[in-house]
Amino acid sequence: MSRRHGNSPDPLFAGSRRKPIPHEFVLDALAALSPRTNPMFGCLAVYVREKIVLILRDRPTATTDNGVWLATTEEHHQSLRRDFPNMRSIGVLGEKITGWQVLPADAPDFEESAQRACDLIAAGDPRIGKVPGVKKKSKAAAKKNKT
Repeated sequence: MSRRHGNSPDPLFAGSRRKPIPHEFVLDALAALSPRTNPMFGCLAVYVREKIVLILRDRPTATTDNGVWLATTEEHHQSLRRDFPNMRSIGVLGEKITGWQVLPADAPDFEESAQRACDLIAAGDPRIGKVPGVKKKSKAAAKKNKT
């Protein structure tokens, strides 16, 4: 699958300006998996099969959160941090710990970390990726269903 790089005109979109794809090398690394993309919150969500796996962000505001966001769950943060020492929570999502974590674009190992994340996704690592719309039940809701 070939991708257009730079600002070369795309004949299908003649006359329109397309936003550049943030961190496009990530899509190239996942090309064998036929990823789908969808604009989301001014970023680019990346899906592989039924799962959202990443969000690519390069925005002029809150630049510390630019990079590759990993779709994961809190239970996997510690083990992923061993693979990605610069991974951290995302500031624009507030102080509550969420499943989303960022590989910051300003980290010295950003490209290597993003490539490693793509390798883990290709290997089917269960720590990265979520099926959209599926949320874990809270402990209170689980208790209520048992009674």
